[in-house]
This record gives sequence, C-alpha cells and structure tokens, in this order.
Amino acid sequence: MKTVGIILAVADLAGCATSGAVQPIDDTATQSYWDWQLGEPLNLSRDVRVLDVDSDTITAAEVAQMKARGVLMICYVSIGTVENYRSDVAAFPASVVGRTYGDWPDEKFLDIRQHDVLLPIMTARFQRCKDMGFDAIEPDNMDVYDNDSGFRLSRRDGIAYIKALADMAHGMGLEIGQKNVPELTGQLIGSLDFVITEDCFSEGWCEEVSAYIRANKPVLAAEYTDTGVDWAAACAFARANNYSMILKDRDLSAGLETCP
Repeated sequence: MKTVGIILAVADLAGCATSGAVQPIDDTATQSYWDWQLGEPLNLSRDVRVLDVDSDTITAAEVAQMKARGVLMICYVSIGTVENYRSDVAAFPASVVGRTYGDWPDEKFLDIRQHDVLLPIMTARFQRCKDMGFDAIEPDNMDVYDNDSGFRLSRRDGIAYIKALADMAHGMGLEIGQKNVPELTGQLIGSLDFVITEDCFSEGWCEEVSAYIRANKPVLAAEYTDTGVDWAAACAFARANNYSMILKDRDLSAGLETCP
C-alpha cells in the first residue's frame, strides 16, 4: 500500500491542516524542512522533516533513529546509470550498459528500454531501501534519454520506465519522486509523489514543476553554491510559491544554508 508521509508533509509546509502521523511544521524549532546529504560524513543531528541520503552511507539503525524523531527518509538510487562501486554492479549485463556519464567516470548510462533486465535489479535496490526503513526513493538520472548514452532513447522511453518504477515503488509501500526533468512534469505528476530539483532557480525553470504544489505534493529544491545564485531572490521565490529550498555544495556534503 502506498505511503503518504511526504505528501502529507507538503500541506504542513504550506500551512494547511493535515491528519495522520506527520505533525505541522514549527518554523521556530526546525532549521530546514529538508536536507540532502550524499557525501560523507553525514550530519544526523540536524532538525529536519525530510532527509535524503545514499543507503550506502547510513545504517538501518541510524535510519530507525531518524524515523523515531519523525524524520521522513528518502533513499538515493540511480535508476539511469550503473556505478562501478555499487555491490550489485555485476547484476548489470553488458547489453544494458552504455557510455560513460560525462565527468563521472565511475558511472555508465543504462538502456532503460530493457525493462525485463533492469526492473528486477531496481526492485532489489528498492527492497533494500525498504528493508532499511526508508520511506521513499530519489530516482536519480531520470534524464538518461536526454544524454549521449550510446542508446537511441526517447522521452517516451523515459516516461515508460519511470512509470514502471513508480508502480513498483508504490506496490512496495514506498513513495517515489521526480528528479529534475521538468519537461516531463505533465506526464509524470499523476504517478509520482514529490519532485527534487537542482538549480531550478538559477537555471530559470522552477515554475515548470509548480504543478506539484497545486497537487499538494512537495517541491524539494536545491541550489548549488558554485552557480553564483542570487540566494535572497531564490528564497523570495521559494517563500512565495511554497517550495522548500536549500543551498548546498555540489558534492552534497553535510553543509547546509537555509532561507532566512
């Protein structure tokens, strides 16, 4: 059965009444609505409502401790690339592995058309997240179809793959988000539970995911310090549109700046 924790939480962010386990956000006590830490070491002491981390950087016991504090936990999973340092790298046959992903020499793109090969692997990844106690999935590299992957991929291929993953996650009782790909918002919003954006303000496309707010689903927005973003203007936009925006370094280390 599908969970509703992060969906409920967006109503808190917008100041709306909710029911269920998630309690209204108290801005006087909470440093940030969410945080995103993919680099180590993690800072697990921060007072947030939602935390997105790589499952390889945290233990199940630590996930349980965070959830006991009322933190909704998102599990990072790359669904569009294979990383050569993951424990399941041998599960990916050569037939689905494409070109190296730009400046990330440890990652290669995947042929997302091959559902019969990839969905069982992603099922195992999602199940590991669930077994560790995570509530939701951050499916990274959704934009594989828009990259020089080595495969003839289309937006239609991307949509079909993402929707298959959404059905799979929901069947496991996990929420799953949209990661960037603002051009697919209209096709995906009915299947996904939240959206995570990178540099949407500095790149000028934040409004392209505003349908999530209208659907009472969260926009978890991150801007990066190396872009020279006008942080005051970004925060003004976030406040006006009920986006939860944070400022992070490109490595997504524990450092965090929040809107005043």
